[in-house]
Amino acid sequence: MQEQVDVFAKQIPSMVDAFLKYSVEAKDAGLAYLYKLPEDAVIEETREVLVVDAFTASYEPFPLIVGDEFVSSACIRQGWMPVSAYCPTVVITIRALEVFRVANLRCPRLGIQAFTRMLCDLHGVAPRSYLGAQFSVALDLYHAIRADVEKRVQVALGRDGPNWRLKNACPACLYKLEDEATLSIALLTTTDGNKSLSRFQLHEREEVREDGSAVLGASKQRPDNRIVPGDYYISREEVDKWGEDGLEELMRDFTASADGDEEDGGCEERWQNMKEDVTARAWGMFDETGIFPALCRHGFVLVVVDMVKSGELTKYGFAVTAHLFRVLGEHGNGYDIGCEYAKRCKSHPVLSKLAAENNFKSLVGSFHGHGHNRRCQTRNLTTYVKGVGLESLEGCEAYFSKSNALAATTRHASRFHRQQAIVNYMKHTDKFDTYQGLSLVLCSKYRRALEIKGTYGSLCNAMQRLQVESREVFESWLEQEKTYLRTLSREPLEETLEMDPFFRRPSTRARVLDVCGVVAPFMPAEGEASYAEATKTTRRIETQRRHAQEMRDKALGAVHDLELRIPIDTRWIEGGEKWEAAARMAHRRRYQRALDHLEGLVVARMFELAKCHMSGTGYKLRKHIAKALQARSKAIKAAIVRYNDAAEAMEPPMPTLDWEEVVECAFLADFDLLREGRHNIRQEPWALPAGRAAMDQHFKLLCADEEIQRLNLEIHRIMSYMVDEEAFLAREEECLRTEGNEGIAQQVRLLRMERGRFTSLHMKRLVKLSNLPGFTGNILPGISVSKERHTPVARDVEMVAPPPADVVRPVGVELPALDEEEGEDDDDEEGINTLTALIQIVHISGDGGAVIEDS
Repeated sequence: MQEQVDVFAKQIPSMVDAFLKYSVEAKDAGLAYLYKLPEDAVIEETREVLVVDAFTASYEPFPLIVGDEFVSSACIRQGWMPVSAYCPTVVITIRALEVFRVANLRCPRLGIQAFTRMLCDLHGVAPRSYLGAQFSVALDLYHAIRADVEKRVQVALGRDGPNWRLKNACPACLYKLEDEATLSIALLTTTDGNKSLSRFQLHEREEVREDGSAVLGASKQRPDNRIVPGDYYISREEVDKWGEDGLEELMRDFTASADGDEEDGGCEERWQNMKEDVTARAWGMFDETGIFPALCRHGFVLVVVDMVKSGELTKYGFAVTAHLFRVLGEHGNGYDIGCEYAKRCKSHPVLSKLAAENNFKSLVGSFHGHGHNRRCQTRNLTTYVKGVGLESLEGCEAYFSKSNALAATTRHASRFHRQQAIVNYMKHTDKFDTYQGLSLVLCSKYRRALEIKGTYGSLCNAMQRLQVESREVFESWLEQEKTYLRTLSREPLEETLEMDPFFRRPSTRARVLDVCGVVAPFMPAEGEASYAEATKTTRRIETQRRHAQEMRDKALGAVHDLELRIPIDTRWIEGGEKWEAAARMAHRRRYQRALDHLEGLVVARMFELAKCHMSGTGYKLRKHIAKALQARSKAIKAAIVRYNDAAEAMEPPMPTLDWEEVVECAFLADFDLLREGRHNIRQEPWALPAGRAAMDQHFKLLCADEEIQRLNLEIHRIMSYMVDEEAFLAREEECLRTEGNEGIAQQVRLLRMERGRFTSLHMKRLVKLSNLPGFTGNILPGISVSKERHTPVARDVEMVAPPPADVVRPVGVELPALDEEEGEDDDDEEGINTLTALIQIVHISGDGGAVIEDS
């Protein structure tokens, strides 16, 4: 494997040159292009090879002509991909490889084995076991050539700087304009771990040592030093720098800043990925145990790392966050354990400084946030954090629901092939799914924000009923709720000590009764035959009495110790004032623990229901979850009975719950309001259902205003980006042709067509949005802060002869047809007219890189 890789690596430059020439010749016919030998070609040798195409497989003559540097480059000149470096006898057509590449990206479950068997079926032959290995070699070579072509294009366009892709990953987030409004949080991202894309580590059979212990056998992984090109991945070595081993030296001279607002919120018991001792463990059969990506709020992949032989360790989040700080600067990140992650960032000697410099916000997504306790929500939930708007920060879950399809073809792949499949999928998704739906996402978010703003009248009516004078009152209500929840976070030590005598007194009493039960006189029966039996009985009773006295002395010692620690001047007696006060506190503790148990079961039930109905969940897993839910439902019913018993024992009794109220509970955080604190809040306006509904509506309206502000900025950026990108690529394409670099010019043309295929779709959606009542944005292009698209690229190239006269140069910018989107009105003539006018305005306002032809 490695020898073949090294040989092909030396031939890649010549193969890329041949591929560029082939692309120029096939630009009109596309995949239907058939190679024709030039009339002036001088044939040195003719061979015969088996050509495997999509629909046929036949032996074809293979002429080697003067000018072919390698046999492999000669194959590519004819549209074939060799399967060996020196003397290939089998070649696979480029169009067959392209069909598989695109089909695999659209359906990642389609593997090489299934595709080659499909080819055999189409060719009418029995499955050929060796064809899969040959196809894999040709596909790797095809990917390597495409990556090298992409690199040459980036160099020609001046886009080969460090992290250029990351800095331009999302036009809505990162294409900044002059004189635009400043956002509280400049960039919103989301991160999470996913274990579906794990990979088996191939080993020989276990070896048994002399002591009987078993160890893994030698690795069966073939040597392969290839690295996936691009900057999607952060290397393992960089990630390991943020692990515990690299932290010890840094922690010697570091003192974490004390922050009173970052107290323990109690969420650790609900989330397994908050526990390092849990996430450090992983199945030994896996090498990579999953991925940990970072996405922007629109779904573009920013960066990704592999989780290696572990669960969701903190170092993966640290590596991603630090990389985003260095490249993109200020941002806020949503994470299902954002509350705990924020504390860990502040306690890190390096990341704490970067987080402070970049105004980092660690947030909890809106879905996972309802699994956190209410106190954590009031600090970290997106609803209550200024500048987030209506963004849920749950994009990773939707992304994983699609990317999990890669697991079928990567589980047993090599490390390189797994990363190659993941990166290619991410590239394709960013270009053809996320970018295609970008304007749709923006329009949907805008309409939702306008709908929420339309509820302002109902909020005013609610404020009148509640006698609330201004909306600032809701802010004070939230602060009051925070203060109340803070009192519930811990029991005071004095109260804990005062409850201990109440719990220990029954135990002490039982020990005294045990002693009394064995001190009664024992009268043995008369008769010599029973003497031995009486002796055994006496010894047994003496032992029981000695044990009972020891237990009594131990219980009394604990009581004496408590009397000294509280302290108690007069021993409490059952029924006394102190005794009854301790009893009330004990009943309250029992009530709160019953409520915690019930809440935990409901949280688990909610997540299991979501998983059960998730796309991609198999039948067996659905049945397994269904059985677990049946058992969980019984547990919830038992917990409700336990809770109601504890609630009725309270003075005064607390509200009881039934099954319907628990199952239909809309907000799990409302459980916290049932807790009995040292202050009675049941009549507080923010604790009543009407008051809570009005307070939630107030914060939703604030979020809607923030969302519209962000969307206006993003829509303006999108319009500006489309105009600038299209004009830039058209200009550089023309310049490259003038310079005689027809191969790269053709690739730039393909790139321009790739980006421009969605331009009319985006414009149509945004124009239609601009006609809605309440739209306050700007759909005309602005001026970007970065001038790289407005200045010609200074290329260090050698000028060659101009292209032949028969080469057709583009006169204007090619615009896709304005096809109607499925589900939209066909008779929207006014929108079409406005769109046509907008396109003219957009292109006329360009920097001279495009000309509009009269139609």
